[in-house]
Amino acid sequence: MAHKNNNGALLWDYRLDGKGGGVQRQQAQQSDQGGFDWYHLKSDDPAARVWMRAQGLDKRIIEALTVEETRSRMLMLADGILVVLRGVNTNPGADPQDMVSLRLWFNGSCIVSARKSHRRLLAVEDVRQRIENNNGPVSPGDMVAMFCEHLANRIADVIDSIDAELSEVEADDSESSIFDLQQKVSDVRRQTATLRRFLAPQRDALAELYQSRGILSDDESHRLHIQRERITRFVEELDLARERALVLNEDFHYRVAEQQNTRMYLLSIVAVIFLPLSFLSGVFGMNVGGMPGLNNPEAFYYLSGAMIVLALAMLVYMRLKKWL
Repeated sequence: MAHKNNNGALLWDYRLDGKGGGVQRQQAQQSDQGGFDWYHLKSDDPAARVWMRAQGLDKRIIEALTVEETRSRMLMLADGILVVLRGVNTNPGADPQDMVSLRLWFNGSCIVSARKSHRRLLAVEDVRQRIENNNGPVSPGDMVAMFCEHLANRIADVIDSIDAELSEVEADDSESSIFDLQQKVSDVRRQTATLRRFLAPQRDALAELYQSRGILSDDESHRLHIQRERITRFVEELDLARERALVLNEDFHYRVAEQQNTRMYLLSIVAVIFLPLSFLSGVFGMNVGGMPGLNNPEAFYYLSGAMIVLALAMLVYMRLKKWL
C-alpha cells in the first residue's frame, strides 16, 4: 500500500521495523526497509473513506471499516483478512458493557485499524505504548494477536468486577434494603446480557481467524486460539453470573414474602387478642339501663382487670398451642 498524505482521518500512522519498535511515518527515513505499516483511522470521519479509496482498498473493506454499527466477525479476502472485535468502553462517564468496536484489515505488509473518533480503546493505546517502548509487534498478525490479548485483559477486569459485586450481594447479611440489593443485581444482569451479546460473536470470529492460514504464523494462530479460549471462558462466566443473579432474585422474593407473612401473622395475633377485649368494651360501653356496675365506683377497675386477665389467658393458650 502506497502512503499518501492523510486528510484528517488518520489518528496516527506508524512505520514498524519488524523488531518490536517503530516511529511515526513522518519521522521514518526513506532508507528504512522491511517491517510493516500501521494506520489507525477515525471510522466515522467522512475523510476516512476518501483516504481508503486512495489506498486502493476493496469496497467491502471500506464498508466494514466505516459502517455505523457492526458485530464481531471475520472475513477472509484475496488480499488480506478483515476482522471486527469488541472491547469494553473505558471512556469517562461510559458504561463498560457499552462495548467499542475495533475494525481491522491486514495483510503481510500492512494493517489498518479503525474506531469511532469519540470512543477510545485503551487496548489500542496499550499496543501503541509498547511500540514506543520497542516491545511492540513484529508483524501484522502479531499485532492482531496483541490487540486480542489486551482487549481480553480489559474484558477480564470487567467480568472480575461483576463476580465481586455478586459475591458482595451474596455475602450481605446486614439489614440492607432489599430494594437496593435487587437494584444491584438487576444492574449486573443487564451488564452480563450486554457483554454476552457482544462476546459470543467475538468468540466465533476468533475461532475462524485462528483457523485461517497464509498470513498468520503458527505461533500467532496459537496465541489467537488461547484468546478464543479466554473469550469462551468469559462467556461461560457470564452465563454463571446470570444464573447467580436469578438465584439471588428468587431469594429476594422469598425474603420479601417471608417478611410480609411475618407481619401479617403478628397482625393476626394482635387481632385475635383484642377481639374479645373489643367485645367487652363494646358491651360495657352501651348507654342503656340495667348495665351491671353502673352504680359501683370500682366496677371500672374490675372490668379492666378482667380484660387484662383474659388477654394473658389468650397469650398462654396460644403459647401452649405453639401459635407463638
